[in-house]
Amino acid sequence: MTVTLLKKIVRRLARWTIWRYRPGIIGITGSVGKTSTKLAIAAVLARDRRVRTAYGNLNSDLGLPLAILGDWSERDLALVSRATPAGERKFEKAVFWLKVIAASLVRIVFARPDAYPEILILEYGADRPGDIKYLLGIARPNVSVITAVGSIPVHVEFYEGPADVAREKGRLIEYLPAGGFAILNADDATVLGLQSRTRARVMTYGFERGAEVRLSRFENKVHDGAPAGISFKLEYGSGVVPVRIDGAFGRANAYAAGAAAAVGIAFGMNLVAISDALAHYAPPAHRMQLVPGVKATTIIDDSYNASLIAMRSALETLAALPAKRRIAVLGDMLEIGKYTPEAHEEIGREAAARADVLFTVGPRAKFIAEAARAAGMKRTAIFPFDAADEARKPLQNFIKKGDLILVKGSHAMRMDALVEEIRDVPVPGVMPLS
Repeated sequence: MTVTLLKKIVRRLARWTIWRYRPGIIGITGSVGKTSTKLAIAAVLARDRRVRTAYGNLNSDLGLPLAILGDWSERDLALVSRATPAGERKFEKAVFWLKVIAASLVRIVFARPDAYPEILILEYGADRPGDIKYLLGIARPNVSVITAVGSIPVHVEFYEGPADVAREKGRLIEYLPAGGFAILNADDATVLGLQSRTRARVMTYGFERGAEVRLSRFENKVHDGAPAGISFKLEYGSGVVPVRIDGAFGRANAYAAGAAAAVGIAFGMNLVAISDALAHYAPPAHRMQLVPGVKATTIIDDSYNASLIAMRSALETLAALPAKRRIAVLGDMLEIGKYTPEAHEEIGREAAARADVLFTVGPRAKFIAEAARAAGMKRTAIFPFDAADEARKPLQNFIKKGDLILVKGSHAMRMDALVEEIRDVPVPGVMPLS
């Protein structure tokens, strides 16, 4: 079965499934924070409704239909993710896709209406022009969330510029019905500028005073000298409630919670119920997770992917948490094309201001190292490497008790495997560098 034929089959099956069960659909797009926002929304809505949100970031022409067609295991999805390169485990992949097709047909024809979720929470990726339009041809949301775009968004190398990325993502709110909701990040001027492109009710969230759902008094909480989580106030109308999320760190997770709160309000929930539900939110793997490191160190594992806006946020969190030394281990930011030098140099200046020591991984990240040195970081505190494997032993030897280590870079840089080399308890399914 060719990939083109497979895409046609799962697209048709996904459309039939939505026609058969008529679920409410919440769509999420943005250059950063989609998966965290998806999980935060699920935590809020699962309190009272049957909700499905897929493991991982199923947001492509094959991934989004998979999220619609079933609740597949992590092991199954690993077969069709970047964890399994093309050409490997062909038989197992074929068996999985046959299982997807057969199970979907049975579900469409025979399953009871209450056997399917009331609400689907889906990610819509926009790697290239036309992606959002294609995905909307499969499933059109009733509620759409745009998280952030930023000045240099990821995947911008496939577009004419950042404005074109924003226009593509803006399609998600263009197709909303008049009775739907467009949930927009009020702190991102590009996202806020898209509001005229929808006929739906616009609801904004963020830290700025103009946000309809406002986050205030944000703190990274510390208990007995160790990071414990985040807390903030959630404001809507005349109501204010406190929110505390243990095990989550940084403003990025507060933004995810703010978007989820706006969705909860759109579904008629009150602030107290939303606050209670957010206490059960946990960030996804390798996204601003605090994990124990070897030698009594602490790691901020934000290794899943990287963009300019996410790098800045992660460095801000590194600076805000207590530590004897703050070490930034930063890899290349990919798919930003002609903006590569500019973006990496900006992060280098941020790193010089917020970290005590800098390790860089990859040829593009050398721009980070050079800019950090030009901004005043000592040459002896900067360690550039071409690949994660080369940085493994030097990093292990360098870290010591009390260090706080941020690890972040684009997925292809294998920064998650570098985390496994220095964490105290390895995670099953993530292979250390050899």
